[in-house]
Amino acid sequence: MSQDSRKLRIERPTMPAGGWGSVQEVGTILLQQRVPLKDSRLLLHQNKPDGFMCVSCAWAKPANPHPFEFCESGAKATAWETTSKAIGADFFERHTVAELAGWDDHRLEDQGRLTVPLRYDPASDRYRPIDWDAAFAEIGAALRGFDPKQVVFYSSGRASLETSYLYGLLARMYGNNNLPDSSNMCHESTSVGLQKTIGVPVGTVTLDDFAHTDCIFFFGQNVGVNSPRMLHQLQEARQRGVPVITFNPLRERGLVSFTNPQSPGEMLSGAETPISTQYHQVKPGGDTAAIMGLCKAIFARDDEARAAGEQRVLDTAFLHEHTQGLADFEAAVRACSWEDIERESGLRRAALEDAAAVYCRSAAVMGIYGMGLTQHRNGVQNVAMVVNLLLLRGNIGKPGAGVCPVRGHSNVQGQRTVGITEKPELAPLDKLKEQYGFEPPRDKGMDTVEACEGILARRVQAFIGLGGNFVRAVPERALMEAAWRALPLTVQVSTKLNRNHVVHGKASYILPCLGRIEIDRQRSGAQDVTIEDSTACMHGSRGMAEPVAPTLRSEAAIVAGIAKATLAPNPRVDWDRWVDDYASIRDAIAATYPEIFHDFNARMWTPGGFRKPLAAANRIWHTDSGKAAFTVPEELAPAAVGGEGGATTLRLFTVRSDGQFNTTIYSHDDRFRGVYGSRMVIFMARADMAKYGLAQGELVALRCAADDGVARRVDGLAVVPYEVPEGCIAGYFPELNPLIPLWHHAKESKVPAAKAIDVVLERGRPT
Repeated sequence: MSQDSRKLRIERPTMPAGGWGSVQEVGTILLQQRVPLKDSRLLLHQNKPDGFMCVSCAWAKPANPHPFEFCESGAKATAWETTSKAIGADFFERHTVAELAGWDDHRLEDQGRLTVPLRYDPASDRYRPIDWDAAFAEIGAALRGFDPKQVVFYSSGRASLETSYLYGLLARMYGNNNLPDSSNMCHESTSVGLQKTIGVPVGTVTLDDFAHTDCIFFFGQNVGVNSPRMLHQLQEARQRGVPVITFNPLRERGLVSFTNPQSPGEMLSGAETPISTQYHQVKPGGDTAAIMGLCKAIFARDDEARAAGEQRVLDTAFLHEHTQGLADFEAAVRACSWEDIERESGLRRAALEDAAAVYCRSAAVMGIYGMGLTQHRNGVQNVAMVVNLLLLRGNIGKPGAGVCPVRGHSNVQGQRTVGITEKPELAPLDKLKEQYGFEPPRDKGMDTVEACEGILARRVQAFIGLGGNFVRAVPERALMEAAWRALPLTVQVSTKLNRNHVVHGKASYILPCLGRIEIDRQRSGAQDVTIEDSTACMHGSRGMAEPVAPTLRSEAAIVAGIAKATLAPNPRVDWDRWVDDYASIRDAIAATYPEIFHDFNARMWTPGGFRKPLAAANRIWHTDSGKAAFTVPEELAPAAVGGEGGATTLRLFTVRSDGQFNTTIYSHDDRFRGVYGSRMVIFMARADMAKYGLAQGELVALRCAADDGVARRVDGLAVVPYEVPEGCIAGYFPELNPLIPLWHHAKESKVPAAKAIDVVLERGRPT
């Protein structure tokens, strides 16, 4: 899976997010994927109330959309799905699986859409076509022979609410809660941290709040790559004079400036809107320390106000009525020294005091964050620290204020809403028992880390993947790929070829599905589906492109096919009726979750979506104390992974590029960081390059500093000079996942700690 470092070109990035660069990127991928003109017009319907919801990120969909309500990343995702490139059975006559295993991620997916169900043939080392009914029968027979507790039902964040509901029901009727999902790898820290502190597992902000906020704090989220449509809300806020204060290790172009591609004036003049009014390059893992510094400065300003007889800085009425734990938190902040805060955050006291001063004079503050906070050993603590900051001035539960985690995949939050969870306490098991007449399992299922542990220990017998590229996304790659090949059964529901197909179990099936953008025709006619966005709003989505092949089946039909072949008949569960008419699935969802989904079919096309009830947004706190909870941090920064340390150790954090979405690699270019032709790079401060005697483009190797007896190493990485905190380096996910120990994860949430990995740098060699 090597990438040729000789093709690498490094330039100094200067362009803003958006602008002509974005327009060019959209045009390029439409041509590369051979998207017909009629299908390129689909972009006009993307994220519109009567169109389809983007298959990329989960950012909110407005009730009154822009003429072009898609971004560069969303257009790439649409082109990737509606490509005219296709893989037929003849493809595997030309290529063995062993050969394909040597291809990189981009080349695998760039072959086009999968079109026929496939079964692995070990004698020829090829996938062979199989009839749909035969595939279901063989999979069902295998599943009936396994202990249900040893089977994993994984889902990426792509599947609709309808399919996700059926999938969760399949797993529980089969006999387990082994329902890990992609949230386990990114925002599970949010689900745990927010539930514990404010009583809801999701954010409280809506799009309307952007029009009322007077200050935005950004932590560890690269808007220009991961949620570019948010740049519209940020630009509008900046044009009102709203300060945006950013804490992020890298200076990201989307958080520096933006040229709106929908503004003819900006495009013709090259005008840019500065986004961040303050930009603080916090050390990876230093977020808790930085927020402690902000809070320390806020308490100091409150002391000054009290001494002068002026209005308090703290919202004392809110704190008294709505919070608990302030005294302990305040004591911890006051006891924390500025010396420790500066050392662990990498920021100067004066810089943190400047940021706190803006916070103190703002009446409505939003706290936006991403995986730069959640993917740490202290990920849950980081989330709780954002809540601490907001609570001090009552910035939750009022217009223009609140906490705003930016979710990744388009329906990852919605899947959890309709029961995709390994935690039985989060699923309405009693209601499912009443509704469908079976006894749901009550024991905890496997999350992503536990599923990996089970696979490594040979306890897991089968892995069913509803989308995703699991082996590429998880840590501990070398050990995981070896163990994966020992699995008795792997089944992947997929649109495109990926690493999970070429690293496979002993019996392996690929079940090709319709994409969300394609017309899904069932017996009752064309079907619509629903998704939940990052602000907890539900939206209808209507497929509008002709399917790439008539042999494809919908995700819902595939789940139902596996269920019928595996489970004993149940007179209360009519899988065929559900597949014939998805409205009947929505009726079932409404019956299971009436508070959220009452009148589901009638409300699904509400412009801007209908929002699920969130008590914290109304200052009702479903916590143990009945109030919002301040949390005292256990430590300022996470401990090292162990083993080697000192001057030879660097702190690595992984990032996404402009040319990817999660494990999908659209190209090897990253124009926002000036890297072209290869993803096998590390970004390094010039001072560190001088310390190691390294030149731009020189090849190095990284190995994990842990001393647990497992060799973790990545070779052939080219050095790119960049604005990174000294002692820290950045590199791309998923290429650097082999350096992450499986046990290196967030406390409580078990999210892999991909944003702070201690590594040792060596002179490398090409792979």
